[in-house]
Amino acid sequence: MFRALASVLLCCFFLEASFWVHFSYGDLTTCSGIVPMTERGDKISITDFGGVGDGQTLNTIAFRKAIYRIQHLRRRGGTLLFVPSGVYLTDSFNLTSHMTLYLARGAVIKATQDTSNWPLIAPLPSYGRGRERPGGRYMSFIHGDGLEDVVITGENGTIDGQGDIWWNMWRQRTLQFTRPSLVEFVNSRGIVISNVIFRNSPFWNIHPVYCSDVVIRYVTILAPPDSPNTDGIDPDSSSNVCIEDSFISTGDDLVAVKSGWDEYGIAYGRPSSYITVRRVTGSTPFAGVAVGSETSGGVENVLAENINLYNSGVGVHIKTNIGRGGVIKNITVSELFMENVRTGIKVAGDTGDHPDNNFNPNALPYVKDLMLKNIWGVNVQRAGWMHGIENATFTGICLSNVTLQGTTGPRPPSWNCNAIRGAAIEVSPRPCAELTSVEQSGSCASHS
Repeated sequence: MFRALASVLLCCFFLEASFWVHFSYGDLTTCSGIVPMTERGDKISITDFGGVGDGQTLNTIAFRKAIYRIQHLRRRGGTLLFVPSGVYLTDSFNLTSHMTLYLARGAVIKATQDTSNWPLIAPLPSYGRGRERPGGRYMSFIHGDGLEDVVITGENGTIDGQGDIWWNMWRQRTLQFTRPSLVEFVNSRGIVISNVIFRNSPFWNIHPVYCSDVVIRYVTILAPPDSPNTDGIDPDSSSNVCIEDSFISTGDDLVAVKSGWDEYGIAYGRPSSYITVRRVTGSTPFAGVAVGSETSGGVENVLAENINLYNSGVGVHIKTNIGRGGVIKNITVSELFMENVRTGIKVAGDTGDHPDNNFNPNALPYVKDLMLKNIWGVNVQRAGWMHGIENATFTGICLSNVTLQGTTGPRPPSWNCNAIRGAAIEVSPRPCAELTSVEQSGSCASHS
C-alpha cells in the first residue's frame, strides 16, 4: 500500500540536489547510499523458535532465542530473521549486530500491554533523567545498544506499539518513568530502517541517539493526532542521518532533530550534524520539521527539502530556550508546501522545559544561518513568529521566495519578530522590519 502511496507522492515533489554528498539513481536524488543494504546469506524464521502469529500467544522467548542464536553463531554476513504473516505479540526485545529483522506482508509485531513487566534502563547521559519523569526510563519496544550493521525492513509489515495504555497513563499522571519509544538505537552505526509501518508508539517512534550512518526510508508512521509526544523520527546527538520518502501522521513533531537537555547535554557535548530530510509528507498538531527543543549539544548542517504538510500546527519550528546552550547553525529548509497550518515558520528562544533547577540561566543558545527558501503555503493563519533571545540575537536568517497565503478574510497572515537579524527576498506577506533592512542583505548572499 505504502509503495503505491509513495509513488504518487514522489510525482508531486520537486527534486533538488543536496548541498553536500548525495547519490543519484536515475532522476531521484537520495542520501540512502551512505549505508548499503546487506544481503544476508543465513536466513531463519521466528517460527523455527516457537513463534506463533495468532495475536494471543506471547512470543517474547521466541524472539529472544532467535536473536541469541544470531548473536552467538555469528554467521558470515549476518543473519536475516524472517517474520511471516501473522500477529506476533511480544514483550520488548533487543536486537544484535549484523542482523536483518524482516517483516513479510501481513506480519505484525505487536507490543504487549502488560506494562508491569517492561524493562527499565538508565537515563541517557545527555538528558540526565527520563524525558518525562525523573530517574530511569522504560526500554524501547525494539531496542539496540552499541550495534552495527542492523536492518529493519520487509514488505510493509507493521510494528505496533499499542500505545493507548501508555497515553492514558500520561494523561492520568500515573506514569512512574518515561514511556518507551517504539524503536531506539543507542551508540550504533550502519542502521537501515525501510518498508515498514510503525503504528501507535507509546512515546517517540524512531529514536537514533549517539548514532552515525543511519538511513530511514520508505516508512509509514501513524498515531492519532491526540496521542501525546508521539514524534515520528528524532535524530538525537547523531550524525549522517538520511530520512527520505516517507509518510508520517502523528500527535507530535514529524521529524525533530535533538542533541541533549540543558546542563546534561552541554556536558555530554555531542551535536547532531549532517541530517537530511527529503520527500516527507504528513500531518501533525505540532511541527512538520523541527529542530529542538533539546539542542544543548548543538545542531548543524541540516537539510530538509521537498516536504508536504497539511492540517498541521507549524510548518518549520526552530526551538530552544535559555539554559540550553549549544549552537544551532546551517539549517536549510527548501521546497516546502503546507496547507491548513496555524503558523508557517516559527523560530523561538522560549520553548521547552528544564530537567531540574540546576540548569545555568547564563547558558544561552546561539542560532545562526537559517536558510528558508521556496516555501509556499495556503490557508496559513499566521505567516511567522520569530523571537530570539535578548543578548543572544538569532542572526543570519534568510527568507527567499516565501509565499504564505491566509484563510479567506480581509487581513493577510502576519509576522511577529524580536531579537533576530536577517533578510527577506520575495516574501509575501511583507515580513517584519528585522528581516528587511539593507544592512542584513548578506544573510541571503551567504547561502547562495
